[in-house]
Amino acid sequence: MALYATAASVLAGVESRRGSIKGLVYASSFQNVKQLYALVCETQRYSSVLDAVITSAGLLRAEKKLRPHLAKVLVYELLLGKGFKGGSGGRWKPLLDRHQARLKAELARLKVHRGVSKNEDLLQVESKPGPASQVPRFVRVNTLKTCCDDAVDYFKRQGFSYQGRASSLEDLRALKGKCFLLDPLLPELLVFPAQTDLHDHPLYRAGHLILQDKASCLPAVLLAPPPGSHVIDACAAPGNKTSHLAALLKNQGKIFAFDLDAGRLASMATLLARAGVSCCELAEEDFLAISPSDQRYRQVQYILLDPSCSGSGMATRRLEEPRAGTPSKARLQALAGFQRRALCHALTFPSLQRLVYSTCSLCQEENEDVVRDALQQNSGTFRLVPVLPSWPHRGLGTFPGAERCLRASPETTLTGGFFVAVLERVEAPSSVSRAEAPAPPPEAAPRRKRRRRAAAPGVPPRTEQEGKR
Repeated sequence: MALYATAASVLAGVESRRGSIKGLVYASSFQNVKQLYALVCETQRYSSVLDAVITSAGLLRAEKKLRPHLAKVLVYELLLGKGFKGGSGGRWKPLLDRHQARLKAELARLKVHRGVSKNEDLLQVESKPGPASQVPRFVRVNTLKTCCDDAVDYFKRQGFSYQGRASSLEDLRALKGKCFLLDPLLPELLVFPAQTDLHDHPLYRAGHLILQDKASCLPAVLLAPPPGSHVIDACAAPGNKTSHLAALLKNQGKIFAFDLDAGRLASMATLLARAGVSCCELAEEDFLAISPSDQRYRQVQYILLDPSCSGSGMATRRLEEPRAGTPSKARLQALAGFQRRALCHALTFPSLQRLVYSTCSLCQEENEDVVRDALQQNSGTFRLVPVLPSWPHRGLGTFPGAERCLRASPETTLTGGFFVAVLERVEAPSSVSRAEAPAPPPEAAPRRKRRRRAAAPGVPPRTEQEGKR
């Protein structure tokens, strides 16, 4: 049935950072949006319970073609939802009939083990509000389309109360109702109370606002490429950081964005178009297969590397091992191996001057260990840069200088869990001579003449926005 397949797709999107439930539901082509939304929300609410039952019953081992997210949706409907009446289960009903007795037995066993009698009681411990549920709603103003002052004025006209720039994390914790603040660190980041839903807001739908966690904004801000730069976004989807880079570049320069997932790239193209990004070249390619000697990338001086990770810092993402607080050692080793290869590969680009490595993981194996190994392999060529000295949560002291890295968490920074390291070349690259440096654009001289004419009496100066048009 289309409902279950679509719900599984939305659930997978939420857990792989492609968007929120509401955003992905509305982006789907399913007609009964309310039915779909309710099914996905309830399935996610019982996610760990369903993981436990499915694992204990051996459903995925027995049905190897059944995808995990679809299994979760179907088992929710069978055990906790409306059930399959008549032909509502479609082609999945015979499969579930084969496992129904075992699944029900495992659910009953779980209740006995936890000492509860009702399905809802299984959520009692999980439903207690934790630090992650208190993380504010961060909203980045997209400066390619508007400015912070105009966004603030729009919200004020809608009845929101603007409280000015926050002075501390306590100001953010105290936010309630329709009050909002300007972030104390990032100049284009608005902060609303936790659970504020802006997916239907006209400014979001028009691309003037980007719903992006504060920690996720740090990589682009710390990379800080000036307008006109050539930048690589190595593992780019879903695209929020790419759009942030484009805003910092003011759409002047070039972003080479790579990702292997065609579906994520298609969604990313839509996001970038809505955000007004025009300086980005998307490629469905493996970053590890990109040749640093390719002439297209000879001017790349900035790289943002945010590779696939365990997602252990994301409150909304379930890790792959049911009921586990951290991913397995085998999975961590596989992820860290890929991350290490990607970082070392990025450091071989001949003109590279500055690189930001980031993950949404809390695991040392994916963070400090990867950075340490890459620095050891490039000893004397790149160094860790100390950034944001007032940031309260630093890297784990696993090697000298690790405190120059940044960490983030709901408890310490009121954000999602995150890790950021900034690497900078120690000496100028020898493979690119000054003669190869990009020449100024041919229209630079005429522009100077136009500016002199614009300064003449009676002639209004050309504005920045007019120049962009």
